[in-house]
Amino acid sequence: MAVDAKRTAVVFKAFCDENRIRILELLCTGEKCACKLLEEMCITQPTLSHHMKILCDSGVVVGRKEGKWMHYSISPEGKNFAFQCLEALTKTSESEETVSQPLCCGSK
Repeated sequence: MAVDAKRTAVVFKAFCDENRIRILELLCTGEKCACKLLEEMCITQPTLSHHMKILCDSGVVVGRKEGKWMHYSISPEGKNFAFQCLEALTKTSESEETVSQPLCCGSK
């Protein structure tokens, strides 16, 4: 997979805040209404909206409106894309693992 740096950065931005990590942990057990997330997180509605926008923009979370409430869940496609990004960014070649690395900066 070729890395789309801009899209990948958006995905990883979603994972770099402890509130968003807590939201993802809550969503691991299934779809949650925003009111339930507010209750569990003890944060304000505008703060939740901010975090949910980042999570939804990343594609890792999807939302659906039901009446006046939003319901959020983890997107299987978004989750797979995040896994692919991590794999692509941390993939090492087999030859790199078997060949000794050259010395750098004059170190012995």
